[in-house]
Amino acid sequence: MERLIEKDLLSWKNKSDRKPLMIYGARQVGKTHSMVKFGKEHYNSTAYFFFENNDGLQKIFNKGISDIHILFGELGNYIGKEIKPKETLVIFDEIQACPAAITALKRIQETANEFHVICGGSLLGLALFRDEKVSYPVGKVDILNMYPMNFQEFLLATSEKDDIQSPRGQAHGLHMVRQISHCYENNLQIAEHWHEHLLQQYRKYLIVGGMPECVSEYIKQNDWIMVRAKQLAIYEIYTNDMVKYCTKTESMKIIATFNSIPAQLAKENKKFQFSLIQSGARSKDYADSLFWLDKANIINKVSKAKEGKMPLAGYEDLLAFKIYMADVGLLSAKANISPNSILSYSFGGEMKGAVIENFIAQELMSSGIRTFYWESNNSAEIDFVIQQDDKIVPIEAKANINTKSKSLDVFNKKYYIEKAIRISTKNFGFENGIKSVPLYAVWCIK
Repeated sequence: MERLIEKDLLSWKNKSDRKPLMIYGARQVGKTHSMVKFGKEHYNSTAYFFFENNDGLQKIFNKGISDIHILFGELGNYIGKEIKPKETLVIFDEIQACPAAITALKRIQETANEFHVICGGSLLGLALFRDEKVSYPVGKVDILNMYPMNFQEFLLATSEKDDIQSPRGQAHGLHMVRQISHCYENNLQIAEHWHEHLLQQYRKYLIVGGMPECVSEYIKQNDWIMVRAKQLAIYEIYTNDMVKYCTKTESMKIIATFNSIPAQLAKENKKFQFSLIQSGARSKDYADSLFWLDKANIINKVSKAKEGKMPLAGYEDLLAFKIYMADVGLLSAKANISPNSILSYSFGGEMKGAVIENFIAQELMSSGIRTFYWESNNSAEIDFVIQQDDKIVPIEAKANINTKSKSLDVFNKKYYIEKAIRISTKNFGFENGIKSVPLYAVWCIK
């Protein structure tokens, strides 16, 4: 399955000022697969090193070898393969398990940058913040974030399985992606039979989500029960990490916080409330739990903006925020929403809005967009507010084709907004300063 991060990796390889690369991302999003695949396709050889529970490998770094060329010589001997500058991709996987290896990245950048090094780790972001033994190589590494597969990647991966016939023959995923992008950029309606097909694919994505193992299972088996089993297994892996890397008291709080997300989103007001975790709970009791989940990259946090003004970060309300799961498929599974009800779009109530908002937050996050939400005296609320081309752009999410909204009118008049985006099941278009974007095209927003 093609991942969009592969283009970023190639850009990194070709940079004249290239530094060792750190890839952040939750467990199971496909970091290892993408790193190894990239090495096979773009280098003469790949040297893969896995640090977790590998005392022999960690001892090499713990020696504190100052000469990086000698270090790579020892690493080559360790795996029985010569590591050649520019020709070998060196992969340090689960590098957070070896603080000395993270420290060595600084010396690699300063004295041996001819070696191409990529690092990954499921809890890398957390380790760099919490582990006092880890010395972060400030300014000495490049950084990429990796997320679950977004809808564009899902469409490309599943196109051969779910062919659609057009008047010109088979319309494969890449052609559909190009058509979506073209219609988005030019505010042109896409062909109605494509529109309906893509909405159905979008609904399937709400079930499957973007975890590569779940997408692969769907492609192979087309069995929702098996997909759900994979999702719940991943959920269990996440909770096992919380137990493995935290004290008993910490892990209990983190798990309780994580488990509360479906209930948090099922409310009409989706602002995160600590009292839903435990009666009488306060922010100071669970702030560290949210920090852990955030740094483990398994949630997406959307803060409230007090004003719809530039820069949005300058108006962030640190005490008001919404928490979404990093993958909408995991949310659907954990909330036990019937796949058939999602396919028929018959699941209702606040949970439908929750799933749609989670999907949009996930798509915007994968595009590198920081999002906020806005509300005014509980009488008007904008689901997402972003900065685009040095302008404030409100984004409203609608579950269906009904697109009337008082909140958007209130926000636009208050802040003199030139352009807004409305995401719904409606086809592409632009009218009265509002750009209509179908739910399957959120990835086009940059």
